Amino acid sequence: MRGTAAGEHPCCVTWYGAAGPAPPSESGATTGSANSDGQAPDELALVLAQAAVNAIESAGGFAGGVYLRSRTPGLLRMAVLGGLPGRLFRPWWRMHVNRPFPVAEAYRSGRAVHLGDAEEAMRRFPQLMAGLPFPFGSLYVPLADGREKFGVLVVLRAATTGVPVDETDRRRMRQAGERLTGNLAQLRAAGHAVEWEGEPVCVHLPSVTTPPVRIGNFDWDLAAGTVTADDELCAILGTPPGSFPGTIGALAARLAPEDAYGLWAVARHVAQSGAPATRRMRLRGPDGRPHLLELSARARPPGGGPGGRLTGFLVDFGTGPVVAEATDRLPRAILSLDRVGRVTYLNRSAETLLGHARSHLMGRVLWEVLPWFGHPAYEEHFRAALLSDKDVHFEARRAPGPQEWLSVSLYPGHGGLTATLAPADEPAYTPGSVAKPGVGLGSPADRASALYRPVALAIALTEAVTARQVSAVVTEELLPAFGGRQLAIYLLNERHLYLSWETGSPQGFLDRFDGVALDARLPGVETLTSGRPLFFESMEHLAAAYPGIPMDSHVGARAFLPLIASGRPVGSCILGFDQPRGFSAEERTVLTALAGLIAQALKRAQRYDTEAALARGLQSALLPHRLPVMEHVGTVARYLPGTQGMEVGGDWYDVVDTGKGLALVVGDVQGHGVAAAATMGQLRSAVRAFALAGQAPQEVMRNTNRLLIDIDPGQFASCCYIVLDPVSGSAQAVRAGHPQPLLRHSDGGTEVLDLAGGIVLGVDPKATYPVTGLHLEPGAVLALFTDGLVEQPGIDIDLGIERLRATFAEIGSSSLNATADRLIREARQAADRLDDIALLLAARWAEPTRQVP
Repeated sequence: MRGTAAGEHPCCVTWYGAAGPAPPSESGATTGSANSDGQAPDELALVLAQAAVNAIESAGGFAGGVYLRSRTPGLLRMAVLGGLPGRLFRPWWRMHVNRPFPVAEAYRSGRAVHLGDAEEAMRRFPQLMAGLPFPFGSLYVPLADGREKFGVLVVLRAATTGVPVDETDRRRMRQAGERLTGNLAQLRAAGHAVEWEGEPVCVHLPSVTTPPVRIGNFDWDLAAGTVTADDELCAILGTPPGSFPGTIGALAARLAPEDAYGLWAVARHVAQSGAPATRRMRLRGPDGRPHLLELSARARPPGGGPGGRLTGFLVDFGTGPVVAEATDRLPRAILSLDRVGRVTYLNRSAETLLGHARSHLMGRVLWEVLPWFGHPAYEEHFRAALLSDKDVHFEARRAPGPQEWLSVSLYPGHGGLTATLAPADEPAYTPGSVAKPGVGLGSPADRASALYRPVALAIALTEAVTARQVSAVVTEELLPAFGGRQLAIYLLNERHLYLSWETGSPQGFLDRFDGVALDARLPGVETLTSGRPLFFESMEHLAAAYPGIPMDSHVGARAFLPLIASGRPVGSCILGFDQPRGFSAEERTVLTALAGLIAQALKRAQRYDTEAALARGLQSALLPHRLPVMEHVGTVARYLPGTQGMEVGGDWYDVVDTGKGLALVVGDVQGHGVAAAATMGQLRSAVRAFALAGQAPQEVMRNTNRLLIDIDPGQFASCCYIVLDPVSGSAQAVRAGHPQPLLRHSDGGTEVLDLAGGIVLGVDPKATYPVTGLHLEPGAVLALFTDGLVEQPGIDIDLGIERLRATFAEIGSSSLNATADRLIREARQAADRLDDIALLLAARWAEPTRQVP
């Protein structure tokens, strides 16, 4: 699918009406309708369908579509949905341009949005992932001609975890959007209303099929309108060769209404361009079985007139003697669906279990022919399988009677889903049960509030960094929404579940479950190993399902949710309620979606915790453990990490006895995390080595600058370097893009020094750094610091420096340790401190004694 760029040929598409025809457009055509009687479909719908399928193919997607503007200002409507069932995605048919979703942002900003995986989507658009908490990637390209905005082109594809969308896919999406925009501009110029008022047109994507059994051929002369078919094709269609009417209607009559659209898609392309094209679609045989119809376009005849020819062949797979007989022998029911939900195969066990013959089910949409599969809770499972490409397992209830409950497993692939069905016992919870009046979510208002909670929780989780922060957010947002009183979160580590967070349970009660192995028969374990949420309306139900399980003093309901992120188990989340209660379909759907959202946040937090621990250990090892003690000069230093994200940074300090003076160093490497800490360690070592080699201050800074450019191109750092003669008090200072230090004189007067400086390190290999001379009289104190000490969001840095100067002067003759503690203590009071802080104080003593700082 990735080898051909979009636009090189038309796509064979099949039309699948989401919910019937749409109202007429302003041009008089019925927007969103297709015909199977040989009449060409609406031009706008055809253009959109072809563009969507081409974009999906070129970007390696499994689904996608087009949103168009509507007559309602600020409202976009989904016009085309390719590769997914329209019914399952009804909540996304309408999109207001002011909503915090990627479709709306692409439309508003006029810029493409590229989301490589669920984690990136959750960081940027948590509301999207609250509604679709599955691992998938998505690409959005605005459709605009100058200042006129038409809509947005969308492609969904498998998640590339941790890998950004590459430039090739960006280019292909951009080109697809430009082509579609050009076509829409032409339609507008021709008087066609480029807007959408109906339901989306659902398009079935081409799929890979198995080797043929019988092949029949035909030839369609587009100019003459005649069709010639060979005897084999007539035999497959069940039509005597002499009775074949020789028109395209004979084939269209054998196509489902939605599939006739593909014939016109290819015919239109050939008539316009004559370029070669090969496309496939399905044709329904006399017995209801689908056959493969492959079309191949020929170029225009010599002389170049209008028209062209379509040749094709029809492949009859027969009854599939090997596959069908093998699956018919299996005791488990098996059926297959294409990506728009139509049944493409079922074995004999499925016929028996479902109580319908193949001829009744084949080619029909599952939710229409078996309405009980359309339950909202089951739709969520189908969405999960179609979007995440992960196996999904759940229990479904059909009409009361024998074998009322079925165990359903969905196995997705690029071309659709394979499902296995088996009789099952009634589960411990009943999908569709409602909360008791006055308990939990008994009122519609309460349920509406709960459905709003995914958005609030998603937004809050984007700010949570550590596992404890994630757990606290769940406590604050999730429990109140559902009337819960207890929460426990267990995290998986080496095949054991360990208690990470709990609230509301009797003290010490949950300790007995801490560290349980994955082979333990406990609901918190089994919800994770099975991937299914477990709901118990009361503790009696829980005790009946798990005899002998320890009980606390509460008698209420319990919900056990699996925390699985990108198909990987993370842990279990347990919600407790003080009173028995039911769980409605809405609640179960929301809780299932929230569990995926929480798991993603916890997985991200675990990775952060690992990297942060490594970075902190690395930084601790790289910073000085003690400063040199010298006559005439005392030094103290402090380091304080930032609060936002709580990541370590690249700030450092150092004091070096060069033998010719005391070098005082403070620096700040751009960025945070392991990379910044590692670069900081290299720079600190370089400055120390250059200083011990006896280099002059300007040479130390110049050589450090060149080293940084060599070892880490693109990285930069600031630095202040001062060499002090402890005896005379004279000093030489150089500065590379770093904040000016402070000097408090012996009489208490405090000033911001004005040191000459050069640009930051790592930018210009030829940069020079001028030297400034200064003098420290006995009793003077020098303060070097990084910008984290004086920067605050929304406040000018000059104001921060002035505040620091005033505080430094106010402290007076306190000891160096007390001075450093006071400066750091005031910095700690800032709740939203973006950066780390490094502080270095140096005082010149009046007497040549080694005083305690």
